[in-house]
Amino acid sequence: MLDMTTAKQAIKKRFRSKSSPASSNTPVDCEVLIIGAGIAGIGMASRLQQQKHKGLFGHKSRSRLKQLVKRKPQKTTQRFVVLEKRADLGGTWDLFTYPGVRSDSDALTFGYSFRPWLDHRVLAKGGDIKNYIADTAREFGITEHIRYQHEVQQLSWSSHSHQWTATVKNHASGEVFALTAKFVVGATGYYDYEQGYRPHFDKEEDFQGAIVHPQHWQNVNYDDKKVVIIGSGATAMTLLPAMVDEESEQCAQHVTMLQRSPTYVASVPGDDYGLDWLAGKFSPLSKTQAYKLLRTRNVLMQQGTYRAAVFAPKVMKALLKRGVKTELKGSGVDIAHFMPAYNPWDERLCAVPDSDLFMALHGKRAAVVTDQISHFTKTGIMLDSGKHLEADIIVTATGLKLQMLGGAKVYVDGQATDIGSRMTYKAVMIEGVPNMVALFGYTNASWTLKIDLACQYVLRLLNHMQKHRYQVAVPQAKTAHSEAHAQLDTVMGALSAGYVQRAQHELPKQGDIYPWRVTNNYLSDRVMLKYRNIKDDWLRFSR
Repeated sequence: MLDMTTAKQAIKKRFRSKSSPASSNTPVDCEVLIIGAGIAGIGMASRLQQQKHKGLFGHKSRSRLKQLVKRKPQKTTQRFVVLEKRADLGGTWDLFTYPGVRSDSDALTFGYSFRPWLDHRVLAKGGDIKNYIADTAREFGITEHIRYQHEVQQLSWSSHSHQWTATVKNHASGEVFALTAKFVVGATGYYDYEQGYRPHFDKEEDFQGAIVHPQHWQNVNYDDKKVVIIGSGATAMTLLPAMVDEESEQCAQHVTMLQRSPTYVASVPGDDYGLDWLAGKFSPLSKTQAYKLLRTRNVLMQQGTYRAAVFAPKVMKALLKRGVKTELKGSGVDIAHFMPAYNPWDERLCAVPDSDLFMALHGKRAAVVTDQISHFTKTGIMLDSGKHLEADIIVTATGLKLQMLGGAKVYVDGQATDIGSRMTYKAVMIEGVPNMVALFGYTNASWTLKIDLACQYVLRLLNHMQKHRYQVAVPQAKTAHSEAHAQLDTVMGALSAGYVQRAQHELPKQGDIYPWRVTNNYLSDRVMLKYRNIKDDWLRFSR
């Protein structure tokens, strides 16, 4: 005898499998999991909040969901969750607390496009940037969505359930638990927050003073001390003038910046009052309109400078040399300390506000030395030249250690995924990894410019998936007519900086053709990420 109940259930099950797969309705903890509460994570969350009325992943309307809830209680799914390993938001700007810490990009382009940065300081201080991020989080209601001291240790994708499972450790309680999500946004930046790059120097254990890495700066007393800073990057050039500032709470007796090789440096104005002028009393422009105009100006200047450096390196080198020569006139400092062998933008150009680095070198408390380290001594550093640098404190501004997704391991259907061997699609998604983006900024312009574009692209992608009821989006490097091939250059571009070269195996690679090639061009990226069709032959969607 036919069991009618069983037959009805079978029919219903078959019907559901054709119209709405059971896997797509698997309850999850959140639709979007954002890893990191720095400038990228808060920016992404703010964008989501601005479209909070819209559903994701083909979910039914709010009214329809209410009807379903009345009929049958369901698991509550949060729109998004932000997990932050640290105890506070800010990312980089919460981590670094060394003297003078600041942005190395102008504030007008470093701020979010949807929330104007109205301060007149060109290179914003680290504390001001953190406050800006915190204010943004409060303004858009992000704060209550952040879970601090929560580290994502593993991410596992299931093609059966169409969802990610994150293994999360709560460092406050010690609890390890699972959190599920439909989509993952990696907003962790690109370096290891636990440790910077710290080479070992011969006989450094003999040194009787303090050795400090800027990444771990904690209330270091350098007042009236002799300091040697090892390094010539942005951090070292920020530290030197800050530590010899006689008007600050502490002032070193003497600071030497010891560099293995020179770095290009350019002075920029400390303040930009263009916003006040354009939006002044007799101007027809609002502050928001003036901000957009000045932001556009700065973007074009950044792009123009970079292109000039790439296509006319000799001209750019001559201009930089002339600028440094003018700054050092009368200081007794050899210009050779600021004339690298490489071309401009093979490594990042360092910007210093109001010539503060050069002004410090005009005084008696600061010096720059270009030499190799032979070994440490009890009282300082012996150089290959035979010169000895006396020091009470040695600051190892030797660079960063790069890391993807905050160190989280990634698995797709049980198979370990090596992100460093995959290509990056539009410098946003990862080849063969479903429903995941990794936010990367520019290396030749403000980091946030690219982050802002990437976040807008993610919104467009999610809206496209919602409109067409897609559950999965995954970039594939092969189509019916073409195939992309990985190159040596990473998502960080062709920078020859040591920290990039050391992490070749960690970072996703560029491809040889569009859209796998990283352009580092804001204007073309703006077209690609904001206006080009979401669906193409490389990006595969499924329900």
